Amino acid sequence: QVRLVESGGGSVQAGVSLRLSCAASTLSTYMAWFRQVPGKEREGVAAIDNGGSTTYADSVKGRFTISRDSAKNTLDLQMNTLKPEDTAMYYCAARQWWLGSASRLSSSTYNYWGQGTQVTVSS
Repeated sequence: QVRLVESGGGSVQAGVSLRLSCAASTLSTYMAWFRQVPGKEREGVAAIDNGGSTTYADSVKGRFTISRDSAKNTLDLQMNTLKPEDTAMYYCAARQWWLGSASRLSSSTYNYWGQGTQVTVSS
């Protein structure tokens, strides 16, 4: 069982930066950040494996950076130049076992989830 607790969300103006953090009971092989707005499917934002390989959604490339710290058991998401369309509940996700051909940005790939932290960006 992997426990995940997100923090760092808040209400900010467009253009500023925000850093989300996920405290994990243990870091898994594959970890990711997702986001969801009411009435829409959960969207993969960024993923990272234990080798440091990263994957980003096109909508956040160049603005968001995912990182993991094995010493602290944390997963972070640095979000720069925030836009109103980034407003969502952000979730940390983890998967321990071999990924195979599954997508790193698909919610069905992950079997552990945090409770989420809300990010609201106003124009």
